[in-house]
Amino acid sequence: MKIIPFEERYRQDFIDFNTDWIVSNFGFLEEHDKETFDNIDKELQRGAMIFFAIENDTALAACMAMPMEGTTWELCKLGSNKHFPHKGAGSAVFRACMDWALEHGAQRLFIISNSRLKPALHIYEKFGFQEIALDDYEYVRGDIAFEYKV
Repeated sequence: MKIIPFEERYRQDFIDFNTDWIVSNFGFLEEHDKETFDNIDKELQRGAMIFFAIENDTALAACMAMPMEGTTWELCKLGSNKHFPHKGAGSAVFRACMDWALEHGAQRLFIISNSRLKPALHIYEKFGFQEIALDDYEYVRGDIAFEYKV
């Protein structure tokens, strides 16, 4: 397995992994999701990056790091290929996103998630993220948030 930065040929995998995961767990995509998928190029131009775990030219997982305000970056859209689970690909792309954001000036990394998603929560905690309380979780499905401070 190798970790690579965004390549156009894997764009649809990023969208499909996340769409499948969101719809299967929560029933529908939210406007924030559609906005992200529709504006991948714009976000990449702003400094965001999507990393893919690839094996034999097949995408196994993907994750995105996006600059927010100041030195805060969001890590989002962590999704995996349901046909190749449990290969460590999710952790690998998540770590690549962390490294990208930190190398590009992040002092704080931010995540919104859902407390039912135990495998994702395990990844966040494994890499040193701490749970924080928010007034607004932005997503209907959002009920938990995490941050990592340098």
